[in-house]
Parts: sequence; structure tokens; C-alpha cells
Amino acid sequence: MLTIKKYGAIDIGSNAIRLLVSNVIIEENKETLFKKSALIRVPIRLGADTFILGKISPENTSRMVDAMNAFKLLMKIHKVEKYKACATSAMREATNGQEIADTIYKETGILIDIINGKKEAAIISSTDLKELIKSNASYLYVDVGGGSTEFTIFSKGKIINSKSFKMGTVRLINNKKSDNKKMFLEVEKWIKNNTKDLKRLSLIGSGGNINKIYKMSGRSEGKPISYIYLNAQYQFLKQMSYEERISELSLNPDRADVIIPATKIYLSAMKWSGARKIYIPKIGLADGIVKSLYNNTL
Repeated sequence: MLTIKKYGAIDIGSNAIRLLVSNVIIEENKETLFKKSALIRVPIRLGADTFILGKISPENTSRMVDAMNAFKLLMKIHKVEKYKACATSAMREATNGQEIADTIYKETGILIDIINGKKEAAIISSTDLKELIKSNASYLYVDVGGGSTEFTIFSKGKIINSKSFKMGTVRLINNKKSDNKKMFLEVEKWIKNNTKDLKRLSLIGSGGNINKIYKMSGRSEGKPISYIYLNAQYQFLKQMSYEERISELSLNPDRADVIIPATKIYLSAMKWSGARKIYIPKIGLADGIVKSLYNNTL
């Protein structure tokens, strides 16, 4: 017997807010399938408020309320029976983050769970990573967001360490150069210390920016891209102006600036860990939320 349920996940990030509607296909004696039904992304850059002003502005609060009301209607149309909203670094670091969450709940009925970096990494790693990870190899999983980057090290099929750093793309754009340099040194030390004894290590990358680069590469799904290719793309993107990246590469305005620091993070992680290739499965926090809802782990 086949049963199809519809679950929703709202990912409130530092660069954008997303609604994922997923079909959960349950069939007896078969593995449950999760198929994307709809993905809606709105470019509300909360990180530009939090990482500069320390709090979320009234304008973006109003936009968030509108977005949540729109998401609520979309979930109603899709007949979503279960959903969860999670907010990451921009809201957890904003001095008025919980106050905004309370306002949104009062005005829309949507309850937002402001999660820490460790929980964020755990939710993401509950996705389909196990299908990619081989038991005889080691991996450094890197999820780059607008406010933070989560690193998880897998060896012999198990998580051996994970850490969240305040090294997101929106934050890097707005920080002082000296602060960014200090953060990169801190991450370099952590990666080198935790990967020095691991052989045959590859990177796994997730996030909107690396997905865009992968799409631009034209590679077939499941095939990795090399350090050499990624570095060439980085140099190519850096030579273009912000306007050229929008007009010639058809990047969204809120992607055209953050794609540079994001690529630098992936490249740096590859260099420090000795990885020569990076796998890019289509996964993220929203996918992890849906899986966690199904498994009743949220």
C-alpha cells in the first residue's frame, strides 16, 4: 500500500528565507522517499541587519510577517499536514530575535524555533548524506550559510567531529578584513587538527552558492568537481563586476555578491584538508527538517 504525505519546512537564514514542500512517499517494505514538490525562496537578508546593527529592523520584521503569511497560504494550498520553521544565526544573534519570533507567532500562528549551530549541523546531517558516504573513506562536510558555516567530519561512516563557525557569506561581506582574517585562521587550525590523520578525504558541500556553481558546471548529478575547477571558477567570478555577474551569468542580485566569499570558504576547506574533489548533493537545512519531522526527532 502506498501513502503520500506532504510536509513543509521553513528555513529562516541570514541571506534568504525558504519554504520547502516535500512529498513523503511511504510504501510497505520499501525505503521512504522524499520528493520536492515546491521550493520558494525570498531574499530577505536578515544578516545585513544583525551583523551590522545587532538587531532585525522594523522593515525586515514586516517583510518576515508577510513572508510567513504567504508561506502559510501556500502550505494550505499544497495541503501540508505537518511543518516546522527553524531560524539560524541571524535570528539567534539578533538582540530582538526572540521578540521577532513572538511577533510572528502572534500575527501568523507560525512558531519559529531559533536553533543553535550544533543543532543546525545535526539536522542537516540527518539528510541523505549516508547514501553518499562510503564506509572506507573520510569526508569533510561543509554547509555555508549567510551567517555561519557548519563543518562535520565523517570517517568510516560515522561522525567524528563537528563545529559551527561564525563565518557566513553575509557576515564576511560586512565584517572588517582583520576580523575575517582572524576567523579564517581559526577555521584553518580546526580543519588541519581534525583531518591530519585522515586519508582519501573528500569534501561534501551544501548551500545555495555551491549548488549554483555546480549547476553552472554542467556536470551530471552525483559527479564531483575538482579543486582545480573550483579555483578556476573562483578566479573567473572575482574578475567580473557585481553587475556582470547578474547580467552575464543570470545570478540573482542577492546571490551575485555572496557567491565570492562562499567559494572562498569551500576552496579554503579543500586546501586545508587536502581534499582534491567536492561532492555536491542537493541537500540543506530544509531537507533535514522534513526528514526530522518524519522521524519525529525535532
